[in-house]
Amino acid sequence: MSGRRVAVLLIAAIAVVIGAIWLASQRRLERARLPGDLVLPGLEHHVSEVTQLSLAKGNGTRTTLKKDASGWNVAERSWPADAGKARKLLFDLGALNIVEEKTRVAANYPQLGVEDVSSPAATGTLIELETPGHTWKLIVGKSSSGKSGYVRVANSPQSFLAAPLLTVDADPKSWLDHALIDLSAQRVRQIEERPASGPAFTATRNKKEESAFAVGPLPKGRELTGPAAAEPIAAALSSLTLDDLAKASGAAAAGVSQATFRTFDGLEVQVSGHKDGERSLILISARSTDTATAGEAQKLSARLAGWEFSIPDYKYAVIFKPLEELLKKPPEPTKKPAKPVKPSPGKSTGP
Repeated sequence: MSGRRVAVLLIAAIAVVIGAIWLASQRRLERARLPGDLVLPGLEHHVSEVTQLSLAKGNGTRTTLKKDASGWNVAERSWPADAGKARKLLFDLGALNIVEEKTRVAANYPQLGVEDVSSPAATGTLIELETPGHTWKLIVGKSSSGKSGYVRVANSPQSFLAAPLLTVDADPKSWLDHALIDLSAQRVRQIEERPASGPAFTATRNKKEESAFAVGPLPKGRELTGPAAAEPIAAALSSLTLDDLAKASGAAAAGVSQATFRTFDGLEVQVSGHKDGERSLILISARSTDTATAGEAQKLSARLAGWEFSIPDYKYAVIFKPLEELLKKPPEPTKKPAKPVKPSPGKSTGP
């Protein structure tokens, strides 16, 4: 055997030994991930520095939460995010700890829901966290119990059962700040209803201390179900929340109803609504007739103008309650006694 061949074999042997040593060291490092260790070490010290939080599913559903001077925003909707929900997820990720190691075999990932989300069939959710100096990526899979679930650091073969259980949803509407407007019933002086169909009417009271609203005009011969018949309408904008939103198209919709709420201190809120299939959609505008509420009206307009909001159906039904639902049912018409049947001429009535 030539000296050159010996040298080549020696170099190859050295390379194999070095590779084996490196592989062994990696395995020792992986075995060092013991129960109680953090799944994303280092994140716990940088939670407050996260500027972007993204969630993505294999089917294309995605949410991007961005943090700026005003707080967290949902990029896909250009609307404020639920800051408390975002903070909770970040702190849960920072505290996420290993319960036990699970599979390293890619073919078994789907059983835990931790396969790569590049496939539309993937059931897990990819979470990406960005700070100015670092990025973390984690695939959140199925839950194991009410306290733990399966996860895998992206681009790492090892999966884990980890706690606490992470509840994630990549649908943008689930991350919205759902608060829309909060106009207490005590402030409302008058409600003017102009429904798309049916008679228009007005509900008015003269003093805040009065609980009942005078409603009119009423159909001839009809009366209200009671003095408090219109009170639910006055409370319709109290703690009103949204389900989703989109930029208003500007095109006139068919079958639009309008409800105008006027307060004792000069605030006027107009709500225009229509149905689109199963969705209840509204536009909101605000103005003021008194300097005391000018700032409030301006703030509401800046936040709500130009948006179309999807709201819960039950709230929509109260905002645009038809007059007929405020009235007692009309009395049933008196039935006239049936006339006796006269025998036909020429026919015998006896045996």
